[in-house]
Amino acid sequence: MFASKEGQAVPQVTFATRQNDEWVNVTTDDLFKNKTVVVFSLPGAFTPTCSSAHLPRYNELYSVFKAHGIDEILCVSVNDTFVMNAWKDNQEAENITFVPDGNAEFTDGMGMLVDKKDLGFGKRSWRYSMLVKDGVVEKMFIEPDEPGDPFKVSDADTMLKYVAPDYKTQESITMFTKPGCPFCAKAKHLLADKGLQFEEVVLGKDATTVSLRAVSGRVTTPQVFIGGKHIGGSDDLEAYFA
Repeated sequence: MFASKEGQAVPQVTFATRQNDEWVNVTTDDLFKNKTVVVFSLPGAFTPTCSSAHLPRYNELYSVFKAHGIDEILCVSVNDTFVMNAWKDNQEAENITFVPDGNAEFTDGMGMLVDKKDLGFGKRSWRYSMLVKDGVVEKMFIEPDEPGDPFKVSDADTMLKYVAPDYKTQESITMFTKPGCPFCAKAKHLLADKGLQFEEVVLGKDATTVSLRAVSGRVTTPQVFIGGKHIGGSDDLEAYFA
């Protein structure tokens, strides 16, 4: 079993990071002192669960965490800074601070270092999340000690429920648009007026009309999806809210 570090200070570590083509040392104090920080740690950059679920949801909910007193969200992995920087660019996760624990010193100090030799990974981090206030761990969510790579409690929604128990997360919204489309602009304003966040998929940049037809059965824009349900165009969205 992994021991919780609640009530204890995080390890004192200096991380070697690469910023603007220069080496910059970032210390534990730089990341945690006088701040309220959410940390989630995972086995590796570019790996399936980490890229498809763990990281994106924290990035998506950043503004909600921010509104509830969280200063930063940190992603820690036993990878070097070049890998972590490339992963951040690949995921377009600008809301997250990526922490390259290349020497595994932080992870080891947290008691979360595990052997992944069977996967060719060597020593990596067990998956967990924690809320840290001024360098002291207030709450930890540690994945159960079972085979494989469990992902049950270190997710963003579990952490948000602890940070803001009364907050109700909105359903995920995706809108397919194309440049210069007035109906797309109308739909965006409708969502903005409701204070709703949404992901925009721009045809010609992120997808094609083939993609749009495949998921919606239509080729006109916008096409809006809320909580996995196809709503339709701007008039359909207006009727949905009405």
